[in-house]
Amino acid sequence: MKSPRKLIMAAPVFFLLTLHTLASSGYGNWPDTRHSNGHACIGCVLVVSMIEQLTQVHNSTVQISMERLCSYLPEKLFLKTTCYLVVHIFGPDITKLFRADMNADVVCHTLEFCKQDPGQPLCHLYPLPKEAWTFTLEKARQIVKKSPALTYSRSGAGICSLPFLAKICQKIKLSIQKSVPFKDADSDKYSDFPTLRGFYWRGRDCNDSNKMAYPGRRPDNWDSYQDSNCNGIWGVDPKDGIPYEKKFCEGSQPRGVILLGDSAGAHFHIPPDWITASQMSLKSFLNLPIALTNELDWPQLSGTTGFLYSTSRIKENSIYLRLRKRNHCNHRDYQNISKNGASSQNLERFIESLSRNQLLDYPAIVIYAMIGNDVCSGNIDPLPEMTTPEKLYSKVMQTLQYLDSHLPNDSHVILYGLPDGRFLWDHLHDRYHPLGQLNKDVTYAHFYSFLNCLQVSPCHGWMSSNKTLRTLTSERAEQLSKTLKKIATSQKFTNFALFYLDFDFQEITEEWQRRGGQPWQLIEPVDGFHPNEVVLQLLADHFWKKMQHQWPHVLGKENPFNPQIEQVFGDQGGH
Repeated sequence: MKSPRKLIMAAPVFFLLTLHTLASSGYGNWPDTRHSNGHACIGCVLVVSMIEQLTQVHNSTVQISMERLCSYLPEKLFLKTTCYLVVHIFGPDITKLFRADMNADVVCHTLEFCKQDPGQPLCHLYPLPKEAWTFTLEKARQIVKKSPALTYSRSGAGICSLPFLAKICQKIKLSIQKSVPFKDADSDKYSDFPTLRGFYWRGRDCNDSNKMAYPGRRPDNWDSYQDSNCNGIWGVDPKDGIPYEKKFCEGSQPRGVILLGDSAGAHFHIPPDWITASQMSLKSFLNLPIALTNELDWPQLSGTTGFLYSTSRIKENSIYLRLRKRNHCNHRDYQNISKNGASSQNLERFIESLSRNQLLDYPAIVIYAMIGNDVCSGNIDPLPEMTTPEKLYSKVMQTLQYLDSHLPNDSHVILYGLPDGRFLWDHLHDRYHPLGQLNKDVTYAHFYSFLNCLQVSPCHGWMSSNKTLRTLTSERAEQLSKTLKKIATSQKFTNFALFYLDFDFQEITEEWQRRGGQPWQLIEPVDGFHPNEVVLQLLADHFWKKMQHQWPHVLGKENPFNPQIEQVFGDQGGH
């Protein structure tokens, strides 16, 4: 559900590594660099804030705090090494400015990672200095007047322009770019590697040397001699000579689940302890390399295709795990075809990575969940960029026709409507953002305003103090949901049945409150925008109950042979 411009909230971590050079890396229609300065600015402010707060929490010097932050980072992807080099270049200036009581906004404007263009408002996260801004900024500039680091930031190329950092930056950039396979001929293949669109995204490949062995296919010769569909069921029962796949799976209506989604479906997530000084430790960043090579997405914990059990305090599981529990023959048959920034308007650019053969594979449950980017952008005036009902209708019909030509017969497609994002402002605006919790100085209202000023907000329409704009955004979202419902109730296709579900955030909120939770706990705390893991699991529960009560045939039969499968094959090779 993230804005299609750039990896906005990745900037805090990336900045520490290669500053704003990496801010323009991204997917699809992101090469637009109009707001690259905005990403450099927020990256700088967040990282400088972290350093300042580490100094407070540990009662240490600025230099020690910077080194402490670097020490927390892992060696993988050159993270620790690059961090120390960045500190070597910019550390002296940051130290001087902190000694003069300059806050993160002033530091980043002084080093020119933040810039106020003529005629444009001053973008700042923290309260303005008591003295006039121009006076404070000029005073800060005098302090670093002869700084060599300032020369590099002024160049617009960042520290990656430095000869001794260029190779490291390029290696990091290539590593990250590999995690966004765009129109890649190999992007529809299965893998035995977890990240870089590997088995965290779709079922693990069980035979890398055989292209005809992959999750979701109908078994070759009932898998008497090898596991052709990677569900861990193969061989022949020596007692009666019947292949196990035939004995346990024939007639059980196996099916997989495929998600066509955006960053919400991929479960975009930045752990709060990455930017919260009081929570940082050596353990905080252990999963940073995996997260970076997964585009800061966590599909292995998503509500649709997640196969790891939830880390939240609720018991619900993903749709895939429920399908697997219902029929163990569905083992490993999941695909998360989601992208950060995806919408109805750009889905055609990566839908080809969906893997399903009409003749060789089992049917699939396909969930279409583009729940934000058709109404979300970071522009000052987001209304003109919102998808119209007419454009949505055209693109969704195009997608459904593509699915009809690729899905096996007896598949099912479910269209999800868009949520009412006014929830964000209503429940978060007066709460403290993780960066503001230590000193009680930054609320989500301040954070949203900062992002909007820089034009890097994931969704200016909903993350705004302008009530009229929030209402207009929700009205367009409702129009688009009605369009999706109209398509689902009026269109017929050869190879799948079509359904529609509301994204009922209110119902999920009420369920969470019945369990003793608070509404604000349902949103990712760092970006203040994405639904968190609790929402995704509750949404999966809502989906499952809806299917069971109204359309149970979508889920297939419960397999009576599940106990025997467990007895013979255990965990079926795991995930």
